[in-house]
Amino acid sequence: MNPIDELRAARPAHLGERPVDEHTRAVELARAMSGPRRPKAARRRSAAVRPAWGLGLAGAAAAAVTAVAVVMSGNGPTTPPAPDGGRLAVSESPGSTSAPRVKLSAREVLLAAAEKAGRQREGSGDYWHSVTVLRTLFAAKQGGYLVVEKQRSEGWTPSATGGEQWFRSQSLGVQPAGETDRQAWERAGSPSEIEIVVPGKRLAATLSTSEGKVRTDRSPLVDGDKVFWLGKNVSMQDLRELPGDPGKLKRWLLASYKGHGTESSSEKMSGDVWLFRVSVGLIMDMPVTPEVRGAAFRMLAELDGVEVTEDVTDSENRQGTAVSIEEPGPRGGVTENRLIFDEETGRPLAVETVAVKPGKEESAFEPGLVRSSNVLLEAGWTDARPAS
Repeated sequence: MNPIDELRAARPAHLGERPVDEHTRAVELARAMSGPRRPKAARRRSAAVRPAWGLGLAGAAAAAVTAVAVVMSGNGPTTPPAPDGGRLAVSESPGSTSAPRVKLSAREVLLAAAEKAGRQREGSGDYWHSVTVLRTLFAAKQGGYLVVEKQRSEGWTPSATGGEQWFRSQSLGVQPAGETDRQAWERAGSPSEIEIVVPGKRLAATLSTSEGKVRTDRSPLVDGDKVFWLGKNVSMQDLRELPGDPGKLKRWLLASYKGHGTESSSEKMSGDVWLFRVSVGLIMDMPVTPEVRGAAFRMLAELDGVEVTEDVTDSENRQGTAVSIEEPGPRGGVTENRLIFDEETGRPLAVETVAVKPGKEESAFEPGLVRSSNVLLEAGWTDARPAS
Protein backbone atom coordinates (compact mmCIF):
# COMPACT_ATOMS: atom_id res chain seq x y z
CA MET A 1 0.00 0.00 0.00
CA ASN A 2 1.47 3.38 -0.99
CA PRO A 3 1.55 6.31 1.49
CA ILE A 4 -1.52 8.06 0.03
CA ASP A 5 -3.60 4.87 0.15
CA GLU A 6 -2.41 4.26 3.73
CA LEU A 7 -3.54 7.72 4.74
CA ARG A 8 -6.87 7.31 2.96
CA ALA A 9 -7.47 3.96 4.71
CA ALA A 10 -6.72 5.53 8.07
CA ARG A 11 -9.17 8.41 7.60
CA PRO A 12 -12.10 8.13 10.06
CA ALA A 13 -15.59 7.81 8.63
CA HIS A 14 -16.77 11.03 10.28
CA LEU A 15 -14.26 13.04 8.23
CA GLY A 16 -15.89 11.88 5.01
CA GLU A 17 -14.45 12.75 1.62
CA ARG A 18 -14.24 16.54 1.95
CA PRO A 19 -11.23 18.19 0.26
CA VAL A 20 -8.01 18.60 2.24
CA ASP A 21 -5.56 21.43 1.61
CA GLU A 22 -2.01 20.45 0.69
CA HIS A 23 -0.48 21.66 3.98
CA THR A 24 -2.92 19.61 6.07
CA ARG A 25 -2.42 16.58 3.82
CA ALA A 26 1.35 16.80 4.16
CA VAL A 27 1.21 17.04 7.95
CA GLU A 28 -1.39 14.25 8.29
CA LEU A 29 0.65 12.02 6.01
CA ALA A 30 3.85 12.75 7.91
CA ARG A 31 2.16 11.90 11.19
CA ALA A 32 0.68 8.69 9.79
CA MET A 33 4.00 7.59 8.35
CA SER A 34 5.88 8.30 11.60
CA GLY A 35 3.39 6.39 13.75
CA PRO A 36 4.00 2.93 15.22
CA ARG A 37 4.07 -0.17 13.00
CA ARG A 38 3.91 -3.94 13.69
CA PRO A 39 2.97 -3.35 17.36
CA LYS A 40 2.34 -5.83 20.16
CA ALA A 41 1.91 -5.37 23.91
CA ALA A 42 5.04 -4.94 26.04
CA ARG A 43 5.90 -3.90 29.58
CA ARG A 44 6.43 -0.22 30.33
CA ARG A 45 9.99 1.00 30.87
CA SER A 46 10.81 3.43 33.66
CA ALA A 47 11.97 6.19 31.34
CA ALA A 48 11.22 9.81 32.17
CA VAL A 49 9.33 11.78 29.57
CA ARG A 50 11.72 14.52 28.53
CA PRO A 51 10.72 18.12 27.70
CA ALA A 52 9.27 18.31 24.22
CA TRP A 53 8.06 21.80 23.40
CA GLY A 54 7.20 25.19 24.82
CA LEU A 55 5.70 28.57 23.95
CA GLY A 56 7.19 30.59 21.15
CA LEU A 57 6.65 32.40 17.85
CA ALA A 58 2.89 32.36 17.29
CA GLY A 59 2.35 30.38 20.49
CA ALA A 60 1.08 33.31 22.55
CA ALA A 61 -1.73 33.99 20.10
CA ALA A 62 -2.42 30.25 19.85
CA ALA A 63 -2.76 30.07 23.62
CA ALA A 64 -5.52 32.65 23.54
CA VAL A 65 -7.29 30.76 20.76
CA THR A 66 -7.14 27.42 22.60
CA ALA A 67 -8.05 28.59 26.11
CA VAL A 68 -11.28 26.58 26.18
CA ALA A 69 -12.62 24.66 29.17
CA VAL A 70 -13.04 20.88 29.06
CA VAL A 71 -16.76 20.08 29.17
CA MET A 72 -17.78 16.46 28.69
CA SER A 73 -21.44 15.91 27.73
CA GLY A 74 -22.07 19.61 28.23
CA ASN A 75 -23.19 19.37 31.85
CA GLY A 76 -20.24 18.38 34.05
CA PRO A 77 -17.79 20.59 35.92
CA THR A 78 -15.17 22.37 33.86
CA THR A 79 -11.40 22.24 34.10
CA PRO A 80 -9.84 25.42 32.68
CA PRO A 81 -6.49 24.82 30.98
CA ALA A 82 -3.40 26.66 32.10
CA PRO A 83 -1.70 28.99 29.59
CA ASP A 84 0.14 27.19 26.84
CA GLY A 85 3.80 27.32 27.63
CA GLY A 86 5.36 24.76 29.96
CA ARG A 87 7.22 21.79 28.59
CA LEU A 88 5.71 18.34 28.70
CA ALA A 89 6.85 16.11 31.54
CA VAL A 90 5.64 13.18 33.62
CA SER A 91 5.98 13.33 37.42
CA GLU A 92 8.75 15.88 37.18
CA SER A 93 9.43 19.58 37.04
CA PRO A 94 10.58 21.03 33.70
CA GLY A 95 14.20 20.03 33.16
CA SER A 96 14.15 17.24 35.75
CA THR A 97 15.60 13.86 34.85
CA SER A 98 13.92 11.87 37.62
CA ALA A 99 11.85 8.85 36.65
CA PRO A 100 8.03 9.10 36.81
CA ARG A 101 6.45 8.05 40.09
CA VAL A 102 3.93 5.19 39.91
CA LYS A 103 1.80 4.85 43.04
CA LEU A 104 -1.27 2.63 42.76
CA SER A 105 -1.75 -0.37 40.54
CA ALA A 106 -3.17 0.24 37.08
CA ARG A 107 -6.25 -1.76 37.99
CA GLU A 108 -7.00 0.28 41.12
CA VAL A 109 -6.67 3.62 39.36
CA LEU A 110 -8.64 2.57 36.29
CA LEU A 111 -11.49 1.07 38.30
CA ALA A 112 -11.74 4.31 40.28
CA ALA A 113 -11.78 6.28 37.03
CA ALA A 114 -14.49 3.97 35.69
CA GLU A 115 -16.65 4.75 38.71
CA LYS A 116 -16.21 8.50 38.19
CA ALA A 117 -16.80 8.30 34.44
CA GLY A 118 -19.99 6.28 34.93
CA ARG A 119 -21.44 8.99 37.18
CA GLN A 120 -21.01 11.81 34.66
CA ARG A 121 -24.18 13.55 33.61
CA GLU A 122 -25.30 13.10 30.04
CA GLY A 123 -26.59 15.90 27.83
CA SER A 124 -28.42 15.98 24.51
CA GLY A 125 -28.50 18.10 21.38
CA ASP A 126 -28.57 18.16 17.61
CA TYR A 127 -24.78 17.92 17.26
CA TRP A 128 -21.89 16.30 19.08
CA HIS A 129 -19.28 19.08 19.20
CA SER A 130 -15.59 18.68 20.01
CA VAL A 131 -12.50 20.88 19.96
CA THR A 132 -8.96 19.46 19.88
CA VAL A 133 -5.42 20.72 19.37
CA LEU A 134 -2.90 18.38 17.75
CA ARG A 135 0.82 18.92 18.30
CA THR A 136 3.23 16.87 16.19
CA LEU A 137 7.01 16.71 16.57
CA PHE A 138 9.17 16.82 13.43
CA ALA A 139 12.88 17.05 12.66
CA ALA A 140 13.92 19.96 10.46
CA LYS A 141 15.67 18.82 7.28
CA GLN A 142 18.45 21.37 7.82
CA GLY A 143 19.93 22.71 11.06
CA GLY A 144 19.65 19.69 13.38
CA TYR A 145 16.68 20.90 15.44
CA LEU A 146 13.15 19.74 16.25
CA VAL A 147 9.93 21.65 15.65
CA VAL A 148 6.35 21.29 16.80
CA GLU A 149 3.44 21.84 14.43
CA LYS A 150 0.12 22.84 16.03
CA GLN A 151 -3.29 22.39 14.48
CA ARG A 152 -6.68 23.22 15.99
CA SER A 153 -9.70 21.16 14.89
CA GLU A 154 -13.38 21.52 15.65
CA GLY A 155 -16.15 19.14 14.60
CA TRP A 156 -19.95 18.99 14.64
CA THR A 157 -21.46 15.53 14.15
CA PRO A 158 -25.26 15.34 13.73
CA SER A 159 -27.29 13.12 16.03
CA ALA A 160 -29.86 12.45 13.30
CA THR A 161 -29.27 10.29 10.23
CA GLY A 162 -29.13 11.92 6.83
CA GLY A 163 -27.60 15.11 8.18
CA GLU A 164 -24.35 16.87 7.43
CA GLN A 165 -21.15 16.92 9.44
CA TRP A 166 -19.15 20.10 9.85
CA PHE A 167 -15.42 20.44 10.33
CA ARG A 168 -13.27 23.48 11.04
CA SER A 169 -9.47 23.47 11.14
CA GLN A 170 -6.60 25.92 11.40
CA SER A 171 -2.84 25.52 11.44
CA LEU A 172 -1.47 27.43 14.43
CA GLY A 173 2.03 27.39 12.98
CA VAL A 174 5.27 25.57 13.72
CA GLN A 175 7.81 26.50 16.38
CA PRO A 176 11.10 25.12 17.76
CA ALA A 177 10.45 22.33 20.25
CA GLY A 178 12.63 23.70 23.07
CA GLU A 179 15.24 26.28 23.93
CA THR A 180 18.13 24.32 22.39
CA ASP A 181 16.07 23.88 19.24
CA ARG A 182 15.27 27.59 19.22
CA GLN A 183 18.95 28.46 19.34
CA ALA A 184 19.66 26.11 16.43
CA TRP A 185 16.72 27.62 14.51
CA GLU A 186 18.13 31.10 15.09
CA ARG A 187 21.57 29.99 13.91
CA ALA A 188 19.87 28.73 10.75
CA GLY A 189 18.57 32.27 10.15
CA SER A 190 15.18 31.95 11.92
CA PRO A 191 13.40 30.76 8.76
CA SER A 192 9.65 31.36 8.58
CA GLU A 193 9.27 28.29 6.35
CA ILE A 194 10.79 25.06 7.71
CA GLU A 195 11.21 21.88 5.67
CA ILE A 196 10.64 18.76 7.78
CA VAL A 197 11.50 15.12 7.10
CA VAL A 198 9.78 11.81 7.84
CA PRO A 199 12.09 8.95 8.93
CA GLY A 200 12.21 6.05 6.51
CA LYS A 201 10.21 7.85 3.81
CA ARG A 202 11.22 9.92 0.82
CA LEU A 203 8.75 12.53 1.89
CA ALA A 204 9.17 16.16 2.90
CA ALA A 205 6.83 19.02 3.70
CA THR A 206 7.32 22.70 4.34
CA LEU A 207 5.67 24.16 7.44
CA SER A 208 5.13 27.82 8.23
CA THR A 209 5.72 29.59 11.56
CA SER A 210 2.61 31.71 10.87
CA GLU A 211 -0.98 30.77 11.59
CA GLY A 212 -2.97 29.55 8.60
CA LYS A 213 -6.44 30.44 7.48
CA VAL A 214 -9.47 28.94 9.21
CA ARG A 215 -11.13 26.37 6.97
CA THR A 216 -14.76 25.33 7.46
CA ASP A 217 -16.16 22.41 5.46
CA ARG A 218 -19.28 20.28 5.53
CA SER A 219 -20.23 16.99 3.95
CA PRO A 220 -22.96 14.33 4.08
CA LEU A 221 -22.50 11.42 6.48
CA VAL A 222 -20.83 8.33 5.03
CA ASP A 223 -23.60 5.95 3.93
CA GLY A 224 -26.04 8.49 5.31
CA ASP A 225 -25.48 7.54 8.97
CA LYS A 226 -21.83 6.63 9.72
CA VAL A 227 -20.19 9.10 12.10
CA PHE A 228 -17.11 7.51 13.72
CA TRP A 229 -14.67 4.62 13.35
CA LEU A 230 -14.68 2.06 16.18
CA GLY A 231 -13.01 -0.96 14.62
CA LYS A 232 -15.48 -0.37 11.81
CA ASN A 233 -17.60 2.53 10.62
CA VAL A 234 -20.41 3.07 13.12
CA SER A 235 -23.57 5.15 13.27
CA MET A 236 -24.76 7.34 16.10
CA GLN A 237 -27.29 4.62 16.97
CA ASP A 238 -24.49 2.04 17.15
CA LEU A 239 -22.63 4.24 19.65
CA ARG A 240 -25.71 4.89 21.76
CA GLU A 241 -26.48 1.15 21.95
CA LEU A 242 -23.00 -0.03 22.99
CA PRO A 243 -23.12 -2.32 26.06
CA GLY A 244 -22.25 -0.84 29.45
CA ASP A 245 -20.78 -4.15 30.65
CA PRO A 246 -16.98 -4.35 30.12
CA GLY A 247 -17.05 -8.01 29.04
CA LYS A 248 -19.81 -7.43 26.49
CA LEU A 249 -18.14 -4.25 25.27
CA LYS A 250 -14.88 -6.14 24.76
CA ARG A 251 -16.64 -8.85 22.75
CA TRP A 252 -18.45 -6.22 20.66
CA LEU A 253 -15.19 -4.46 19.81
CA LEU A 254 -13.17 -7.63 19.17
CA ALA A 255 -15.72 -8.72 16.58
CA SER A 256 -14.01 -6.17 14.30
CA TYR A 257 -10.44 -7.23 15.16
CA LYS A 258 -8.69 -8.93 12.24
CA GLY A 259 -5.17 -9.29 13.63
CA HIS A 260 -3.87 -6.06 12.14
CA GLY A 261 -3.59 -2.43 13.17
CA THR A 262 -5.98 0.47 13.05
CA GLU A 263 -4.22 2.18 10.13
CA SER A 264 -3.23 -0.57 7.72
CA SER A 265 -4.13 -4.20 7.07
CA SER A 266 -0.41 -4.94 6.60
CA GLU A 267 0.35 -3.80 10.17
CA LYS A 268 0.18 -6.77 12.56
CA MET A 269 -1.10 -5.89 16.02
CA SER A 270 -1.93 -7.83 19.19
CA GLY A 271 -5.50 -7.87 20.46
CA ASP A 272 -4.66 -5.98 23.65
CA VAL A 273 -2.88 -3.15 21.84
CA TRP A 274 -5.71 -2.95 19.31
CA LEU A 275 -8.29 -2.79 22.11
CA PHE A 276 -6.27 -0.10 23.86
CA ARG A 277 -6.12 2.07 20.76
CA VAL A 278 -9.79 1.67 19.90
CA SER A 279 -10.97 2.11 23.51
CA VAL A 280 -8.91 5.28 23.95
CA GLY A 281 -10.68 6.74 20.91
CA LEU A 282 -14.03 5.81 22.43
CA ILE A 283 -13.17 7.42 25.77
CA MET A 284 -11.58 10.50 24.27
CA ASP A 285 -14.30 12.15 22.22
CA MET A 286 -17.12 9.84 21.12
CA PRO A 287 -20.75 10.50 22.14
CA VAL A 288 -21.19 7.29 24.15
CA THR A 289 -23.13 7.04 27.40
CA PRO A 290 -21.34 7.55 30.73
CA GLU A 291 -21.91 3.85 31.47
CA VAL A 292 -20.08 2.84 28.28
CA ARG A 293 -17.20 5.21 29.04
CA GLY A 294 -16.93 3.64 32.49
CA ALA A 295 -17.03 0.15 30.95
CA ALA A 296 -14.15 1.10 28.64
CA PHE A 297 -12.01 2.09 31.65
CA ARG A 298 -12.85 -1.23 33.33
CA MET A 299 -11.91 -3.09 30.17
CA LEU A 300 -8.54 -1.30 30.05
CA ALA A 301 -7.91 -2.38 33.64
CA GLU A 302 -7.90 -6.02 32.52
CA LEU A 303 -5.43 -5.66 29.62
CA ASP A 304 -1.90 -7.04 29.91
CA GLY A 305 0.95 -4.55 29.73
CA VAL A 306 -1.13 -1.54 30.77
CA GLU A 307 0.54 0.85 33.22
CA VAL A 308 -0.69 3.91 35.10
CA THR A 309 1.45 6.94 35.95
CA GLU A 310 0.17 9.74 38.18
CA ASP A 311 1.03 13.45 38.13
CA VAL A 312 1.25 13.82 34.35
CA THR A 313 1.06 17.25 32.71
CA ASP A 314 -0.50 17.49 29.25
CA SER A 315 0.55 20.05 26.65
CA GLU A 316 -2.04 22.53 27.98
CA ASN A 317 -0.38 22.28 31.42
CA ARG A 318 -3.35 20.43 32.93
CA GLN A 319 -2.53 17.85 35.59
CA GLY A 320 -3.79 14.31 35.14
CA THR A 321 -3.10 10.58 35.29
CA ALA A 322 -1.86 8.55 32.32
CA VAL A 323 -2.78 5.00 31.35
CA SER A 324 -0.38 3.65 28.74
CA ILE A 325 0.79 0.64 26.80
CA GLU A 326 4.05 0.05 24.91
CA GLU A 327 4.27 -1.36 21.44
CA PRO A 328 7.03 -1.95 18.90
CA GLY A 329 7.30 1.06 16.65
CA PRO A 330 8.63 1.62 13.16
CA ARG A 331 12.10 0.51 12.10
CA GLY A 332 12.88 -1.39 15.31
CA GLY A 333 11.84 1.30 17.75
CA VAL A 334 9.44 1.20 20.69
CA THR A 335 6.67 3.73 21.37
CA GLU A 336 4.29 4.31 24.23
CA ASN A 337 0.66 5.21 23.59
CA ARG A 338 -1.09 6.86 26.51
CA LEU A 339 -4.36 8.44 27.53
CA ILE A 340 -4.19 11.26 30.08
CA PHE A 341 -7.33 11.73 32.16
CA ASP A 342 -8.53 13.64 35.20
CA GLU A 343 -8.52 11.10 38.01
CA GLU A 344 -11.03 13.10 40.06
CA THR A 345 -13.70 13.10 37.34
CA GLY A 346 -12.69 10.37 34.89
CA ARG A 347 -12.74 12.94 32.07
CA PRO A 348 -10.21 12.54 29.22
CA LEU A 349 -7.63 15.27 28.65
CA ALA A 350 -5.25 14.11 25.92
CA VAL A 351 -3.84 11.22 23.89
CA GLU A 352 -0.07 11.14 23.40
CA THR A 353 2.60 9.07 21.67
CA VAL A 354 5.97 8.96 23.45
CA ALA A 355 9.30 7.74 22.08
CA VAL A 356 10.69 4.92 24.27
CA LYS A 357 13.37 3.56 21.94
CA PRO A 358 14.06 5.37 18.66
CA GLY A 359 14.04 3.19 15.57
CA LYS A 360 16.44 3.24 12.65
CA GLU A 361 16.81 6.73 11.14
CA GLU A 362 15.03 8.21 14.19
CA SER A 363 18.03 9.37 16.20
CA ALA A 364 16.53 12.87 16.49
CA PHE A 365 13.70 11.51 18.64
CA GLU A 366 15.50 10.55 21.83
CA PRO A 367 13.74 8.44 24.51
CA GLY A 368 11.10 10.36 26.43
CA LEU A 369 10.15 12.85 23.74
CA VAL A 370 6.42 13.28 23.14
CA ARG A 371 6.09 12.59 19.41
CA SER A 372 2.47 13.70 19.18
CA SER A 373 -0.18 15.08 21.52
CA ASN A 374 -3.88 15.43 20.76
CA VAL A 375 -5.51 17.53 23.49
CA LEU A 376 -9.27 17.57 24.06
CA LEU A 377 -10.39 21.08 24.95
CA GLU A 378 -14.14 20.65 24.71
CA ALA A 379 -16.65 17.88 23.98
CA GLY A 380 -20.40 17.84 24.44
CA TRP A 381 -23.83 18.17 22.89
CA THR A 382 -25.07 21.39 21.32
CA ASP A 383 -27.99 22.55 19.20
CA ALA A 384 -25.88 25.11 17.36
CA ARG A 385 -23.90 24.47 14.21
CA PRO A 386 -21.29 26.77 12.63
CA ALA A 387 -22.38 29.49 10.28
CA SER A 388 -22.17 28.59 6.58
